[in-house]
Amino acid sequence: MTRPLDGITVVAIEQAVAAPLATRHLADLGARVIKVERVDGGDFARGYDHAVHGTGAHFVWLNRGKESLAVDLKAPEGRDAVRRMVAKSDVFVQNLAPGALARLGLDGLRAEQPDLIEVNLSGFGIGGPLEQRKAYDMLIQAEAGLIAITGTPDAPAKTGIPTADIASGMYCVQAVLSALVRRLRTGEGATIEVSMFEATVEWMGYALYTSMYAGTQPARMGLSHASIAPYDAFPTRDGQVLIGVQNDTGWRTLVTEVLEAPWLADDPRFVTNVRRVANRAECDAEVAARTARWTTEQLDARLAAAGVPAAQLKSVAEVVDHPQLKARDRWRKVGTEHAQVRALLPPVTFSDVEASMGDVPALGQHTRALLTEVGMEADELIARGKAAQAQ
Repeated sequence: MTRPLDGITVVAIEQAVAAPLATRHLADLGARVIKVERVDGGDFARGYDHAVHGTGAHFVWLNRGKESLAVDLKAPEGRDAVRRMVAKSDVFVQNLAPGALARLGLDGLRAEQPDLIEVNLSGFGIGGPLEQRKAYDMLIQAEAGLIAITGTPDAPAKTGIPTADIASGMYCVQAVLSALVRRLRTGEGATIEVSMFEATVEWMGYALYTSMYAGTQPARMGLSHASIAPYDAFPTRDGQVLIGVQNDTGWRTLVTEVLEAPWLADDPRFVTNVRRVANRAECDAEVAARTARWTTEQLDARLAAAGVPAAQLKSVAEVVDHPQLKARDRWRKVGTEHAQVRALLPPVTFSDVEASMGDVPALGQHTRALLTEVGMEADELIARGKAAQAQ
């Protein structure tokens, strides 16, 4: 069956997380993605670590299904190669530092190709006082207010995953797909800007509105929730279980069917969510005193049987072997330059066709073939150090 983006070609001058995540999703959907990398080391993410059989974990996650073209963009030949690639492509994505594309003389590609979809992904967007600032994920989280509401009352924390990168990468995917749909109708391309900062601020959602209209800063609550109780981790005989009760019916079910304390259902301190939040310490203490009677597995089973929202706190290793992923057959094998590795299917599942799930390329693995494809003397450029071909 035909994959959604079969026949679409994407050229990306990309590195780190945000743009590579976007183009990997496009590759999973069937697009041909040509990744332009530096001759000397390629994408920075290749060297973040060597966790996956000698390849960086970030790089394996973000770059399957792509072709790697290693050229020197400071050389006219390297820039010419990119221009030739883009001329045969539908989408161009880049996340170089602000102004870098113009300094390379590659900022006018859509003027030469009106139906091109060009996406420029940056830290803070074009213009404004922070345009030229470094835009690593932690720094964006800080400027966007995310760190201010993440962590415990005692200490703020960034999220454990690169939230700003992921947010902007997903908006980049959304933008490309939207532009492709419009091009089908009108024939026109698009010039699109995506800001990591603005993507993350958008994700702040309720916190922004609380601050603007209630005049309060949402508190850092750890695992708890400012507007809901009980909503936290509670002890068991051998660990803990997370419980989140979002309405009064759920509270009644929790205390009567699970915790065997029916008198708490109508306790005036806890009878409504507003009262439970106002008396959070007492509410949590009553719940904790009773959850500790069972093991984690026993309590989890009781909560599930009663339909009370709950979860076990999984380690990352436990997620790898999660029974839900196993039951739904979500793992596949993809190749890297050193070994085959496990990779998750994308979370978007089409009923009639599976995601591409191509291999993770070595640096410059496709250089010779790609340069030859656009009519350039590949071996000469490789010999002169203007391009690199993986062994």
